[in-house]
Amino acid sequence: MANIAVIDYDMGNLHSACKGLETAGAKTSVTDRAADLRAADAVVLPGVGSFDPAMQHLQERGLVPIIQEIVASGKPFLGICLGLQILFERSDEGQEPGLGIFPGTIERFRSEPNLTIPHMGWNQLDFTQPNLALWNSLPANPWVYFVHSYYVVPTDPTLTAATATHGSQTVTAAIARDNVMAVQFHPEKSSDAGLQILANFVAMVQQQQLVGAV
Repeated sequence: MANIAVIDYDMGNLHSACKGLETAGAKTSVTDRAADLRAADAVVLPGVGSFDPAMQHLQERGLVPIIQEIVASGKPFLGICLGLQILFERSDEGQEPGLGIFPGTIERFRSEPNLTIPHMGWNQLDFTQPNLALWNSLPANPWVYFVHSYYVVPTDPTLTAATATHGSQTVTAAIARDNVMAVQFHPEKSSDAGLQILANFVAMVQQQQLVGAV
């Protein structure tokens, strides 16, 4: 069974993410202990709220270098919502530096007539990495649930794994490279499609376990 650590830094509903992962067959632990994160088969970084408080909480708990270490180790890693944004260098929402795992910035949706900000509710994904294992068994343009006013702009556009369109703006909705995946939407709130995404992540972790055991 995959042992997945969910990072606890007081920025989100951690138990919803845990429930989705457990439904997919994983064992989860909510923790901010470096030893637990290093020992886990995979790590999930969720998040709800603002960029600066998130980074401040991670800094206060000494988790910034630990997360950077885990990502560099090749361990499967999934960021959710704010957990996607803080993987990048900086945000227009605040002043704190991000984790700097990837180059890029976080920008606010531009105001448009009849455009609601935050982008809240159901929207469809357009896959730009259609063969990504995270999307296995999903329809071509699944509906998922978003709540955000800011979106990531990766310096390298090939990092983008899916986009979503809000008004006239098409923005990055997910990223993936090597062992790191992250989504702007909430899979734990996205009904069957979201549960499938979490199940796919668990399956990827289990596959890596099998490879490591050989």
